[in-house]
Order: sequence, then C-alpha cells, then structure tokens
Amino acid sequence: MITNLNRILFYTMFYYGILCFLACNDKPDPKKEVVKDAPKTFEIANNNSEKQKKKKSIMFFGDSLTAGYGLSEEESFPSLIQKRIDSLGLSYQVINAGLSGETSAGGLGRIDWVLQQPVDIFILELGANDMLRGLALEKTKENLDQIIDKVKSSYPQAQIVITGMQSPPNMGKEYSSDFNSMFGSIAKNYDASLIPFLLDGVAGNPDLNLPDGKHPNASGQKIVLENVWRIISPLLHRQI
Repeated sequence: MITNLNRILFYTMFYYGILCFLACNDKPDPKKEVVKDAPKTFEIANNNSEKQKKKKSIMFFGDSLTAGYGLSEEESFPSLIQKRIDSLGLSYQVINAGLSGETSAGGLGRIDWVLQQPVDIFILELGANDMLRGLALEKTKENLDQIIDKVKSSYPQAQIVITGMQSPPNMGKEYSSDFNSMFGSIAKNYDASLIPFLLDGVAGNPDLNLPDGKHPNASGQKIVLENVWRIISPLLHRQI
C-alpha cells in the first residue's frame, strides 16, 4: 500500500500547501484540491511491522503531475508504480510527495521536511510551474541543484532520477530550448538517471488529459507509468 509523510508534519505543511497552490497556474477550487492532495503528500503510515521497516523507499517529489491532480489517489502514476512493484514481489514502498502548484523554490523550501523519511530512490519532478510562470531558468536550475544536494547529503547512497519536461512553443524558441535541455544537464551533472519527457505520448492528446489539457487523466497516467517504469526498473533491481 502506498505510504505518505508523517502526520506530525501535516498541519504545519497543510497551510503552506494552500499558499503554494493559490500562487500556481492550476486554477480549480484551491480548497478542494489542497484538501485532497495534502494528506497523501504529507502523511506516512506508521512503519511498525518488521516487514515494512525492511522495505526500501522510492520517493516521488514533485507538483500536481506527481500528486495525481483531479484523480483518486489510486489512479496516480506513483500508486500505479506501487501496484506493479507489489505484483512483482519487490520490497519497496512508494512515497508520493507531490504537491499541486509546487515550484522549484517551493520544493526547496519543504525538502528538509520530507527527508525525515529515509530515501533509497529519489525521483525529482519539478520545474513545470516555473516554466508556466516564465521564471528565470538559472534560478530554477539552482533550486533543483540544491534539492538534489540535500538529498545526497542526507542519503549519499540514494539513486537520483530526474524527470524531464518540455516547454510549449509559445514560451519562445530560446526559452523553450534552454528549458527542455535543463533536465538532461542536471542529470548529467549528478550522474542521475533521466526520464527524457515525463508526459511523452500524453501531452497534447485530449483523450489522455483532463479538460484543462495539462494533467493526465486515468488513461494518461497509465502511459506515464510506462515512461517512468522504463527508467526506474533497472534501479529497483540494482538496489536489491
């Protein structure tokens, strides 16, 4: 069963999550979305059993794409990853640390909280909201670098995975080119694994997205699952 971050963090970070969401481009009812996403983002089930304690942890740290915006928790791609892991009998627990509306700066601000949970594989999925706001890419990259540095400092043996995103053409040719190449550059600098484009095969297809055109629906999540699985599957066996 997918786990979440400790309840002792929930009430502190719940208020923070509301502020982050109100500032983002995901515009549905903020109260409804944050209440839905925050508990699964910031709670972790008690790992009282010996079996749970022995499981390695895979943390998905991102924004609404990771949180599974607009869907039930079970339909999000991190939950689908957990189901596949369980079906294969692999000893991993998935932590969904996605927060709708999160920017790279917001992620940097909460990374210390989430790293109270041990991490063996860390999947970083941030930057899309920075792009939608047209924020300076130098600052986005700096924030992402600092997040990775904190993970490596806390858990030196953790495997890092970077999820690439792509900018729509209306952001300008130069900005789009720099944004699209940023994720590969970060992955190379940290010798991290790279998912070239998280939404490959999903972006731009109305049949695979919610009506907002930005977030995968349940069918789209299954394709995202495969995009992620191709990259992390070798890491799962390497960690065993």
